Amino acid sequence: MGEKSGAVMSVPNMKQAIRKDIIAQREQLPAEIRAAHSAAITGRLLQLPEYRQADTVLGYMNFGAEFASELWVARALADGKRLALPKVNRHTSQLDLYWVDDLENQLAAGLWGIREPVVERCERLRNPDEIEFILLPGVAFGRDGARLGYGGGYFDKLLARMAHRPVLVAGAYSMQIVTNIPMEANDRRVDWLVTESETIRCMRD
Repeated sequence: MGEKSGAVMSVPNMKQAIRKDIIAQREQLPAEIRAAHSAAITGRLLQLPEYRQADTVLGYMNFGAEFASELWVARALADGKRLALPKVNRHTSQLDLYWVDDLENQLAAGLWGIREPVVERCERLRNPDEIEFILLPGVAFGRDGARLGYGGGYFDKLLARMAHRPVLVAGAYSMQIVTNIPMEANDRRVDWLVTESETIRCMRD
């Protein structure tokens, strides 16, 4: 009955254990600390040469105790970037991308309460290969670029559909950096990991 005591934990179970631990720690960060860290992370993201050179970028809207990616999203628009944001397609279980230039009028709370593009108010991005720079969400990250998402695989499936390789970047609190994140065949590493105190150049896979 069940696994023997001391048995090696499966990769999915290892991932879930890391998720549970990091999410719990992240929730315990005081709101003012999260806000200060998010501002610092955003400042570092804006200094990346790859961001400065990109014309088209893909971001995401934060939820819960995540790094406040909405700060970066607003700055990307202010910097004149063409900004795409994702919307979960419940029929295909994949991300559909939409061009957004008005955060107040083109977004509304969607799946899990995350602000998503309103289909009727946005232009669909048909070719994801137009994207040059992607800010990815995640729960935990390694200094080698390993990324542990929330388990839905949405962004991994999106990246698999892309013929070219955009710059992959993650913004996260330093407490989200862990060692030995288990990686599977479909997992993609990030090129840059940006925290409130470091800008880390990761190894490309």
